[in-house]
Amino acid sequence: MMRKYLLPILALIGLLLAVTMVLIGNRQSPPSQPVVQSPKSPFPSYVAGAGIIEASTGNIVVGTPVSGVVVELYVHEGSEVRVGDKLFKIDDRELQAQLLPAMAKIKEIAARLAQAKSQFELANSLSDKRAISVEELNNRRFAVQLAEAELASAQAQVKQIQMDIERYTIRALIHGRVLQNKIRIGAFVQGGVPSDSSMLIGNDDRLFVRADIDENDAWRIQPEAHAVAFVRGNPNLHTTLKFERVDPYVLPKTSLTGDSTERVDTRALQVIYSFDHTTLPIYVGQQVDVFIETTVDKSSKSKPSQSTATLSSAKIL
Repeated sequence: MMRKYLLPILALIGLLLAVTMVLIGNRQSPPSQPVVQSPKSPFPSYVAGAGIIEASTGNIVVGTPVSGVVVELYVHEGSEVRVGDKLFKIDDRELQAQLLPAMAKIKEIAARLAQAKSQFELANSLSDKRAISVEELNNRRFAVQLAEAELASAQAQVKQIQMDIERYTIRALIHGRVLQNKIRIGAFVQGGVPSDSSMLIGNDDRLFVRADIDENDAWRIQPEAHAVAFVRGNPNLHTTLKFERVDPYVLPKTSLTGDSTERVDTRALQVIYSFDHTTLPIYVGQQVDVFIETTVDKSSKSKPSQSTATLSSAKIL
């Protein structure tokens, strides 16, 4: 008797479970709140762009005129440097070895010059000019001049070696701060074109913002327009910007990692602004969202479209 009703009962239980799962699946879950709220423009009409913070002098990669092994490191990340301050030193023992015999040669020639002068002065001071021939007197005079020329040449050679040694000590050419340092004692540095494994310095007394503006909105940029930068991750941190310049060449838009080979399918006009670094807790290389005020085109019936530049997207839990 139970077997007769077992199959319908199981089918009914399965149907109830299916209906329950459908109801649970159709239940609307509350929308997730973004981890960070996106910044809102303070202007009714604006152009938006992504910007990157850089030093007012630009982010300068320190290069070396010579190749060699680093033996001294005088600065570290965050060190403040002035023009002429030592940054690091490359092994110069080979040139130091050349300097010692060159300086010894100067002493040798100086002694020979003193001897030649003494002989010439002795011959020239004779009261009886017949005691020495004119040819001999001229030879002694020429010997003095030759020794003087040899001494000048030896001194120039020493000076050249000393200048070459000085090139092995890399010094700061600007007043600024060491932003990044990948150089270590014992590491080999290649002369010529600087690499990523070098040192980065720049003046951060006043920071610059390099904003990428989509080429479709480039015509809307006005130098006297107000601009505001928002720190990514906290829209409450923002500062007004001062216009500095516009780079007149429209570049292929790059990602803000510093790698110029990372292109996207649009081109961008780079607009440079500045601000006082004490107004924001921000660092060189950090990204910001930039909003630039624009004038509303009254002749247009439709509302002007905002910039197509991509701002930082909020992360969803």
